[in-house]
Amino acid sequence: ASIGALVWWTLGFGIAMGSNPTRWMGENHFALEKDYFESAGGYEYAFWLFQWAFAAAAATIVSGAVAERCTFTAYLCYSIALTGFIYPMVANWGWNVDGWASAWREEKLLFGCGVTDFAGSGVVHMTGGVAALVGSAMLGPRKAFVEGTLEVPLYGPVFQTLGVLILWFGWYGFNGVSTLYIVNYAGVAAKTMVTTTISAGSGALATLLVGNLADGKQEHGSYAIKLEYANNGVLAGLVAITAGCSTVEPYGAFVIGALSSLVYVGSSKLLVRLGIDDVVDASPVHGFCGAYGVIMTGLLATKENYAAAYYGARAEDCAGVFYGGDGSLLGANILFVVAIAIWVGITSLIVFGSLKACGLLRVDPSVEEQGMDSSEHGAKHYSEKSTSLDPSGIEIREK
Repeated sequence: ASIGALVWWTLGFGIAMGSNPTRWMGENHFALEKDYFESAGGYEYAFWLFQWAFAAAAATIVSGAVAERCTFTAYLCYSIALTGFIYPMVANWGWNVDGWASAWREEKLLFGCGVTDFAGSGVVHMTGGVAALVGSAMLGPRKAFVEGTLEVPLYGPVFQTLGVLILWFGWYGFNGVSTLYIVNYAGVAAKTMVTTTISAGSGALATLLVGNLADGKQEHGSYAIKLEYANNGVLAGLVAITAGCSTVEPYGAFVIGALSSLVYVGSSKLLVRLGIDDVVDASPVHGFCGAYGVIMTGLLATKENYAAAYYGARAEDCAGVFYGGDGSLLGANILFVVAIAIWVGITSLIVFGSLKACGLLRVDPSVEEQGMDSSEHGAKHYSEKSTSLDPSGIEIREK
């Protein structure tokens, strides 16, 4: 987030949201250009801050996937590349009023509709997810990841659950505030947060069911209730609904969240079969479910919701296919997904490939074995052999 703030300030925002005569990238508003940002009474400053949060989120998605074996130098490099160039280009295409795929254009829209990705299933999450997939593949698996099986205990479910709850709470800001205005849009914002909630809930329960069925029964003949499936199911549902949160009905959100379980569990197990070690399943949750969410919006967006969140004049044609639309929205959304996959895949391959070629991507095996908290960041911890407690609770150190 710190790196992203500075890079977004100097370069990223201008590429993403600057004036865009080419329809591909912005050409001004770099480094908080004073005249422009103060001309709107502070609104543009708020817009900059909101968009920075999205840019930082795209970069942090990658960090989870490449954890425990990626160098700090590589982390700095790919964070700068993502927040300064790779992500801003995608944001420009999908959200800039002049972007080639933007639904906010007034003329020459992609397939007559532009892409409906209201809060970033594709722009943010798929971008981060594709970069995470490339990074994980280029790094190779951790030493403890043998034939798809992790030979060390998983992270504590308590901490994982706490992280998911924090993310879920923050998602209401991402999705609800993506109206960008509250006057005349309060109803849209409220309904957006309702659909967000329903998709998260159905995603959690469906993933818990699908994941445990896919794993099969335990040795004693019963199914395990694995908390990580419920947690990642929440995130899968949240990512998937983010594109259509303002344009689908609550029952549509239920369907999107429930079916995201199949996308998440299927893609997660596919990566294991391929030997790709994504530590936190960032690419299945964000990449695959992000693409799925953009496509589902092209099926389930209703005319009324599209008119309220976007433009009423083209709602008849730009509704989802299941609600009388002519297929233009679905076509625009599919093309946008393909464009993100190609752009982010190629640019991430260049970034991670260059780091690998220079020997800067992965830590030394001895560093990985010791643990990067200690070797890279100087964290101190007590081993079981070095400390103990007497009955009074006083720590005793061995000499």
